[in-house]
Amino acid sequence: MARMIRLEATGPHKVEAKDTAEKPVFICQCGLSKKLPFCDGSHKPLRETPEEPGTLYVYDRERARVVETKPDA
Repeated sequence: MARMIRLEATGPHKVEAKDTAEKPVFICQCGLSKKLPFCDGSHKPLRETPEEPGTLYVYDRERARVVETKPDA
């Protein structure tokens, strides 16, 4: 069964490690990452062509391109 999930963030959430020797982890909040739940930088193209407020963007199965836009109710 397919589900549509509304994701409103356009960048990752940074999780700091308790041990300062460890690197922080970035969790995807936009839903475009191919390595969920981790961020792989797939949100960066949104900086060049940002999504418009009040518009719902539906991406293809690979989360690579927009297949539909409609007003966000």
